[in-house]
Amino acid sequence: MALAAWAFANVSAAAADAGAGKVKAEGCVGCHGENGVSEIESTPSLAGQSDAFIQWQLVFFRSGARKNEVMSPIAEQLSNEDIRDLGAYFASLKPSDHSQDRAPDNQPQLTEAGKNAVAASRCASCHGDDFAGNKATARIAGQREEYIAKALHDYKSGARSGGGVAAMAEIAYPLTEQEISALAHYLARL
Repeated sequence: MALAAWAFANVSAAAADAGAGKVKAEGCVGCHGENGVSEIESTPSLAGQSDAFIQWQLVFFRSGARKNEVMSPIAEQLSNEDIRDLGAYFASLKPSDHSQDRAPDNQPQLTEAGKNAVAASRCASCHGDDFAGNKATARIAGQREEYIAKALHDYKSGARSGGGVAAMAEIAYPLTEQEISALAHYLARL
């Protein structure tokens, strides 16, 4: 973890170029979607994520602290400048409003259970009252439902760490399958 912190400190040292990030992100479109809005199940939308969050995740993939068969080899090739530019670019994009793509909520009880689980898990204490994230904390409002569930399962199983803190593992570990489904359902609809 010290290596990741050192790498992030060095990544953040110079100014980023969102325009250069847009060019560098052309290879990201296939999975993360046009303008950072994913259309692929279990693949996150990156539009509107904070600059620091994007940078941290890329540093984690690059260092091997976070593993993914697609992202790890890509991130290994990124320079600090690439990471800064990509963070700036994705942070500059408008988050998706999937409301036009989303069917009406035919599971209001699941939505209510998700709202209660969000409150019980104190998600807003890190992700913000609007769940838009901040600094190194992810935007979870409007994220793909399948991806939220996948991320919670990964935290619960220990396959993914929460970065420099264990907060997400501590939150996710006691969650039941029903709570994970409810959280994902609710947060995706914000």
